[in-house]
Amino acid sequence: MQVNISIPDTLNSSEFDIKMFIAAKLYEGEKLSLGYAANVAGLSKRAFAELLGTYGVSLFPQTPDEVQADFENAAKLLR
Repeated sequence: MQVNISIPDTLNSSEFDIKMFIAAKLYEGEKLSLGYAANVAGLSKRAFAELLGTYGVSLFPQTPDEVQADFENAAKLLR
C-alpha cells in the first residue's frame, strides 16, 4: 500500500524523520515487525533499532513489570 499525505512546511521535519516516526509508531503498536518497519524507514534493522529511542519507542514491547513477571515465572519453572 502506498499513502500520500501533505505535511505542512511549518512542521520543520525532514522526510526521513516523518517516515521514521510513522514506522516507529507502527512498530510500537505491533502493526509492523522490526524488519518491515526498518524497511519503511529505509534503514537496516540494526540502524532502525538504534534510533527507536529517539522517537520515544522501546525496542522491547513489554513493560518493565511484564519483563519482571516473566523472569519470576521462569525462575519458578527452574526450581
